[in-house]
Amino acid sequence: MVLSLQAAPAFIQPTKVGPSLGRTSLSHLKPPQLSKAFGLDQAGSTKIAVRSVALVVAGNIFCRKTTDSVQDEDRFSRRDVLKCFGTIIGMEMIASSGSFTEKSFAADLIQRRQRSEFLSSIKGTLYTALKDNPDLVPSILTLALNDAMTYDKATKSGGPNGSIRFSAEINRPENRGLSAALRLLEEAKKEIDSYSKGGPLSYSDLIQFAAQSATKNTFLASAILKCGGNEEKGNLLYSAYGSNGQWGLFDRQFGRSDSEDPDPDGRILQWERASVQEMKEKFSAIGFGPRQLAVMSAFLGPDQSATESLLASDPEVLPWVQKYQRSRETVSQTDYEVDLITTFTKMSYLGQQINYEAYTYPVRKVDLSKLKL
Repeated sequence: MVLSLQAAPAFIQPTKVGPSLGRTSLSHLKPPQLSKAFGLDQAGSTKIAVRSVALVVAGNIFCRKTTDSVQDEDRFSRRDVLKCFGTIIGMEMIASSGSFTEKSFAADLIQRRQRSEFLSSIKGTLYTALKDNPDLVPSILTLALNDAMTYDKATKSGGPNGSIRFSAEINRPENRGLSAALRLLEEAKKEIDSYSKGGPLSYSDLIQFAAQSATKNTFLASAILKCGGNEEKGNLLYSAYGSNGQWGLFDRQFGRSDSEDPDPDGRILQWERASVQEMKEKFSAIGFGPRQLAVMSAFLGPDQSATESLLASDPEVLPWVQKYQRSRETVSQTDYEVDLITTFTKMSYLGQQINYEAYTYPVRKVDLSKLKL
């Protein structure tokens, strides 16, 4: 028997030998019919030799039967027929499987390039704004935290939706002292919107990416400090050992939607007055634990050392505080930076449905008729 993969009609081609079968789909034949189709008697002896069998993806085969030269051919037993029948059914199941035909709805390459270029420009603008106002870095971190921590798992409401921009929310006691940071970002937004080709930047994206820039600022400041205040060496150290490569998932969460109303009152603690137990309960309500609370200490107030001293009073949080303090003493700060980026990334899109085609725009078509060749 010779097997060959080739395109073949989805039926059995009858010959002059044996009973005529007509055009029959082999996948619908039962074993007795297959025996009859291949010329097998009740004892299973072969009356014909099978020259070739062609399998196709659809699960059908084309068999050519001939009666000459049977002495030197391998005989075709009933078991061979049943195996062939099982193979056909299996091929049909594979071909009809939906898992091979899933569609992708990701933005195309042009849109990805547009978003990447726009995001790069945004980061440049925010970097300059924060470099000129380093004293506002802690406030921007807390601004992003308070905008995101309004998320309520039960109602799926709140979260990093830019609602903190409303006066009714920014003037609440828990947001006291954050107005200057918000004004700085509003000025940066005006510049960003002026060069945007795909519409204005949402406040929710603005606040979270500003906090990303502020976080990188703290990482860089630490590297410069380790180099004795030498900015050039500090930049080199951060480039060589820093965590820039860990921001990929965060950068993909670009396309948040803004809320049209302030989030409900009472969802944010006054961090400087809250107990560690209250902080743990608040973090637990959005799916975080003592580890995430400890690593986010820089977001909880302007004095990270004072915040960590408070957190260290809790036996569940203490081991994590010590772990990240030791990590910050190393050259790369790997444990601290990676865990902070991971936690911040998860927090930055709580309750959001990211629009992965946001800020894209139609590509201008070239009128070929006006080209001079």
